[in-house]
Amino acid sequence: MANSTEWIHPDLVVTYENMSFFNLFRSHLFDHLFKADGSVRVAANRGKRVPHISSDEIRGRDAAPDFIVPTDTRLGASVPFHGRPQIPFKGALIVFGHTKAHGVHHANQLLSFRIARPGRWPKRLARLCKASFLHEIARFLQFGKYRAGYKGKGKGYSAQGLILSVLASVAAAGDLPRPLTAEDFIEFDPVQAALGHDLFYDPILSGNQNISCAHCHHPDFGTGDGLSLGIGEGGEGLGPKRTPGRGESRIVKRIPRNAPGLWNLGARDLTVMFHDGRLSQSELYGNGFNSPAQEWLPSGLNSLLAAQALFPLVAQFEMAGNPGENEVIGAVHDRIDAAWPILAKRVRSQDRYGERFVAAFDHIDAREEVTIVEIANALAAFMAVEWQSIDSPFDHYLAGDHGALTDRQRRGMALFYGKANCASCHSGPLLSDQKFHALGLPAFGPGRTRQWDPYARDVGRMGESNRLEDAYTFRTPMLRNVALTGPYGHNGAYPTLEAMIRHHLDPKQALAAWQREDARLPEVPWLASSDFIIQADKLELARQGRAVQISSVGLNDKEINELVAFLEVLTGEGVTTPPFGVPEWFVP
Repeated sequence: MANSTEWIHPDLVVTYENMSFFNLFRSHLFDHLFKADGSVRVAANRGKRVPHISSDEIRGRDAAPDFIVPTDTRLGASVPFHGRPQIPFKGALIVFGHTKAHGVHHANQLLSFRIARPGRWPKRLARLCKASFLHEIARFLQFGKYRAGYKGKGKGYSAQGLILSVLASVAAAGDLPRPLTAEDFIEFDPVQAALGHDLFYDPILSGNQNISCAHCHHPDFGTGDGLSLGIGEGGEGLGPKRTPGRGESRIVKRIPRNAPGLWNLGARDLTVMFHDGRLSQSELYGNGFNSPAQEWLPSGLNSLLAAQALFPLVAQFEMAGNPGENEVIGAVHDRIDAAWPILAKRVRSQDRYGERFVAAFDHIDAREEVTIVEIANALAAFMAVEWQSIDSPFDHYLAGDHGALTDRQRRGMALFYGKANCASCHSGPLLSDQKFHALGLPAFGPGRTRQWDPYARDVGRMGESNRLEDAYTFRTPMLRNVALTGPYGHNGAYPTLEAMIRHHLDPKQALAAWQREDARLPEVPWLASSDFIIQADKLELARQGRAVQISSVGLNDKEINELVAFLEVLTGEGVTTPPFGVPEWFVP
């Protein structure tokens, strides 16, 4: 078999040079495990180290193959994959070459890059592998590091290591997500978006007219506020420099949870919002949403994002203010929907808004017809248009530009979709399964307490669902532009991506190493005694610890840095040049 240039199997194409017995055996295993397109032919470049195989070098009856393992199979190095892994296909092409010199060094490398899609039988085998922990055994054996091959030829492969590594590859099989495109997002009216732009930066929507949406979601801080727990109504300034206010108007409580970023909230596939998922698409109340407003949520909202925009307006510590300060908070304490007509009247009475609503919404003939629904729809249009982000290097890579990522970033991607197991939750095009998981983050702050909760407690999703199995779980965040949106976690416990990754890898060790100084909390002397009071509640901390749902993963410092490098290339190229930007008249 030495010096062969091409070997064609009816169901699989494998180019090779000096292919060993074990490599040939591996090829047959892949032949049986994966359905492949036998019509494709790839010419071997004998005697040379081919860095990659481009699409014009491949011939097939219909189209270029979707997946290629380069002839130089150093998957974690500078070799890019070519093809369109985001496009569904009937069969997969697997190309191995010169494996004697450039063999795959770890089973996870193969299907971390999703080079094959299994059929029905391999999927069943994958479930069996996972149930029997064979994939963990193969990972432990480190495929590619056995010297039981052929004499005088360098490294070979032991039979059991080879078989187990193939099983591990099958167990890990799956696809990189398809790239996000404009078609993945709800289309909003640009005139309404321009109206929402002004409302977003205008404090007119707050009870005391002293805080706007932008104070907690500002583009200078990745559409967050740069704080672990924000300072809402009553505070002064912007971002990490925001102060808690003075005198009678000063804040009486920190915002219980971290201000999330607003990227890609106009996605069609988005079904749930808020850290605890208290807003979701549903027909439970006949208005399209399951929300804190229940049946009192007004009809006519154009999106989940529009529904979300309503609730900060009536949240006491975010925008509404404290009892006795204004009519908005008084109405909220009567019933949640009672405050929205007050805000709508306030907006439509202003000359700078009234007639613009008439022009922006076809069903409105006079400013008196403007309701909170039109205000929410305008805000949603602005946020969706302003912070749609689909142009990161990762998106370019998924779209076929495999030079968009460096070697280090590709290794980080391999870890994300393989060994580090990040994609088990951060999955799909939005990089979120939109489900809820308990990470056991360090606990501090006032908590989002229910009526009978002890002070500073936050039970997460259980506060919405009332199911014990949801205790301390929080929604998986989307990750576009995640490098811009720190601090991280539902309470902003970690200031850096590296620190957040280390918690995911080993929650117990990360908790032990966490310091109060890691939390970005502006000094509030009158709240200092309660900021970390939960740390003294050993029973509550034990309950949170028992609820943790993630398992430890062993990564070294180099791998963690590579994972950070990959997360950094999720940042869009257009984040600094949004369609609208911050208005000149905005005063923090």
